Amino acid sequence: MNWDWGAVRDFMPHFWDGLLVTLQALALGSLISFALGLLWALLMRTPSRWVRWPVGTVTEFVRNTPLLVQLFFLFYVLPEWGLTFSALTTGVFAIGLHYSTYTMQVYRAGIEAVPAGQWEAATALNLPRRRTWTAVILPQAIRRVVPALGNYVISMLKDTPMLMAITVLEMLGQARLFSQQHFQFTEPLTVIGVAFVLVSYLASLLLRALERRLVR
Repeated sequence: MNWDWGAVRDFMPHFWDGLLVTLQALALGSLISFALGLLWALLMRTPSRWVRWPVGTVTEFVRNTPLLVQLFFLFYVLPEWGLTFSALTTGVFAIGLHYSTYTMQVYRAGIEAVPAGQWEAATALNLPRRRTWTAVILPQAIRRVVPALGNYVISMLKDTPMLMAITVLEMLGQARLFSQQHFQFTEPLTVIGVAFVLVSYLASLLLRALERRLVR
């Protein structure tokens, strides 16, 4: 096998474009999954079954259907209902929605891990329910679940190549397009493989640093 450094040089502008799209999808998808996951977890703790049942049904459905199917549905079916978004926006929302059903379980575990004494102390101090959640329960719960949330960030990164299915040119999409145009596959695919390893490793380092900071 002959390694062509010229092909690498020619591919790099496309790589940087793809990397930027990948990081955008990862960052925004993570924010959506964290926010929606927390919302689902809180709604599942409400006393009303008329709230819990629809939330549980929707999250189970989303969690048990493939992300690729959800991407196709949002990208191709929603426009028939008059809802049209860009491919990147659709992909970001699909990733965030899909993984929110997993982060919901993480939040639930973190909330349940808060000692009962913390709830009792908040009740004894006559704290309002909102204050109990924002000042006592959630800070402790979130601190406990950062490592698990970090694992899902890495999983989301590895799922970003699926966005290529709806025409989003993230890293793999750029590599595939370049390879088809220049009939050179080894160099661009190797570059993005190394890039995924490096981004995953850097993300894990950042998450570990955040975890250590929260534990203090």
